[in-house]
Amino acid sequence: MTPIRILFMSIEGNTRSFVRDLTKYAVGMHDQEASHPLVVSKEISDQSDFEDETKPFFVFVPTYLDGGNGIDNGVKELMTNTLGEYIAYHQNASLCRGIVGSGNKNFNEQYCLTAKRYASQFNVPFLADYELRGTGRDVERIYKLLAET
Repeated sequence: MTPIRILFMSIEGNTRSFVRDLTKYAVGMHDQEASHPLVVSKEISDQSDFEDETKPFFVFVPTYLDGGNGIDNGVKELMTNTLGEYIAYHQNASLCRGIVGSGNKNFNEQYCLTAKRYASQFNVPFLADYELRGTGRDVERIYKLLAET
């Protein structure tokens, strides 16, 4: 079975922690039944060299915004711009199969807004969301969704 490939950015460690939990969960599922795909991930940071991706991938992105409400009076994306630039690099966006977002629900309309904006920008589906580091249920739900997509 082809592995689930994930590109992600993690500022405070929440997304990294979630992807790590997702990877462990995938190993457990694969150990039970070999037809369950494993997870392979690549963290993108400001120090990353841009590469041409050659296989389909999903993107996991947190939300860091400054100013406005993100809906009708402007917004400035902070700290995750490199990931957006990486996706836009050469033909990488054509291999993106969907976006998973995270954030803090206390920010109301801005919750997962970066992921929703990436989905719109790259014309791919906004697949799922989870809050902060997510829960075990989130890991199971998102793994199943990615394995079926």
